[in-house]
Amino acid sequence: MRILLTNDDGIQAVGIRDLYKGLVAAGHDVLVVAPISEQSAVGHAITIATPLRVKEFKENGFAGLGVSGTPADCVKLALTTLITEKPDVVVSGINAGANVGVDILYSGTVSAATEGALMGYPAVAVSADDYAPTDLTGQGRYVADFLAGRPFEAAPPRCVLNLNFPSRPVEETLGLRLCPPTSAVYNDWYVTRQDPRGRNYYWLTGVIPPESLSPETDRALLTQGYITLTPLRFDFTDEATMARLADRLGIRAGG
Repeated sequence: MRILLTNDDGIQAVGIRDLYKGLVAAGHDVLVVAPISEQSAVGHAITIATPLRVKEFKENGFAGLGVSGTPADCVKLALTTLITEKPDVVVSGINAGANVGVDILYSGTVSAATEGALMGYPAVAVSADDYAPTDLTGQGRYVADFLAGRPFEAAPPRCVLNLNFPSRPVEETLGLRLCPPTSAVYNDWYVTRQDPRGRNYYWLTGVIPPESLSPETDRALLTQGYITLTPLRFDFTDEATMARLADRLGIRAGG
């Protein structure tokens, strides 16, 4: 299988390197196009005001192209310009930190996969519930086995399969669960500090209150120790509200 591999943590991150090793060991043809620097939480941003530059990385059995842009930039540039043979699937990850619930909207990892899906390719986003992983080789092997079953063939066009690993070794997980994303949102706040010159700066932090989680959703299951899989589609239309607005405004609803 030919795989376009990207991420948002940067081309030198542990997650993409361990996933690359797992995919190559399984016999896949892996083409890496990923950000040169970390691009976490940039969402689906694309670069339009500055040029993109590309740097080749070859080290310790790894080969790939680093791009001076966002995760979505990487996929768009790869599929239109940098690679000549179309991939069978676009894979983004392994991200340091889970992408569940509202994180899906912020995530550069999911957005990279989404860009692939929007361009007509099967797409998989992969994340681990660990913000400082040092070894994701087991997860890399799992993803290789997961892709071998070609689960994306059961998904409709423009669908992203969102796969998340709990913070434990793969052999200690409770298995794979299909589930919806949690609808719970963060309680956010900013920590205020001062730089050496006495000027304030602000650091975002926050938590999803555990009591707000529904038990069969991704965040709850991931915390319990399950690997979670959520198919995502990006049709944002609220059909029910459209119908109510049509009645209220006395106009015809399209679609």
